[in-house]
Amino acid sequence: MATQHWSLATGSRVAVYHYPPANTGARRPVPLVYLNGGPVRGISVLDHRFLQLLARQGYDVYAYEQAGGGRSDLLPMGQYTISRSVRDLSAFVDRLGKGRVDILGFSSGGVVLTRALADPGVAARFHRAIIAEPGPMDGPTARIAGHKGRESARGLAPAMTGPRSTHVPRYAVALGLMRLGLLTPDTGLIGQAEGDNALTAADLGSDTASSYCARDAHRIPVEDTAENFSFSPAASLRVQQTIKDSPSIAPRLRHSRTPAMLMIAECSSQVRQWATAVLAENPAVQRTQYMPGVGHHMWNGLDDNNDRAAAVITAFLENEPAPLPNHPTRGEIPAFLRNHR
Repeated sequence: MATQHWSLATGSRVAVYHYPPANTGARRPVPLVYLNGGPVRGISVLDHRFLQLLARQGYDVYAYEQAGGGRSDLLPMGQYTISRSVRDLSAFVDRLGKGRVDILGFSSGGVVLTRALADPGVAARFHRAIIAEPGPMDGPTARIAGHKGRESARGLAPAMTGPRSTHVPRYAVALGLMRLGLLTPDTGLIGQAEGDNALTAADLGSDTASSYCARDAHRIPVEDTAENFSFSPAASLRVQQTIKDSPSIAPRLRHSRTPAMLMIAECSSQVRQWATAVLAENPAVQRTQYMPGVGHHMWNGLDDNNDRAAAVITAFLENEPAPLPNHPTRGEIPAFLRNHR
């Protein structure tokens, strides 16, 4: 995967990946921009393969790793905020210079997209928006301790092999205290670059397992290579904290006019209300697609999961009938929260 580096008007320097449309006969006129999860993490090999699938279907696909993640340059720790992530998205679309774009935001990328949709100045750059398995969109949503999806593979999958920095006392103690809020992300105990380089895919094994259905526990695919894997725990915690500290965006999101779709996984490890809050507050969400047989990482290369996810995404982008029922609708949210857990 060839990497470019773009300097954005915000001051961020981000790693960019471009997959031009391989099927010239079905070339789509609107570029598609992908926002990965993390929040400050490299784009996984599985995601790159899925983006290449969309390119083979005629989409002009762009993706970038958010500042501090993957091959993108680091920021000073105090600059990692959810509002900076939204400004970077806006600046990226401007730098792309191809007019309005379609956006696919996954997990924490879905949070960036949701908050962008609540900002009319940023949302004016979007043609259509797909919010897939979002995290909490603001402080009030982050404080919800609600239902999750059907059982994931967390605790069931074999332990990942390979070295782990979390077995080193200094890293284990520092990261644990940061997660508890007892140590700030800008601690000198572990430098930002040092933390980025120390973390391995094996350190996040339980988080990876939580992104798959229990039935897939013994066949979880390799998501990253040693060369591709990058995760910044301190920067990610800092972005998450700025979301927790933010006021409700619901009043602004209610004015959103960008056509949007929500994707929810059957075995999601996310709190259900994180997704249903978007559906309840954003009147421009035109359809919801509940994806059976998959966990949080819906396009994972197993069985026909990539093709099913692509069918849902392309149908919405082309304004064609949905391949799955529109479920849950806004009126079905209470029953959905009761039954899908």
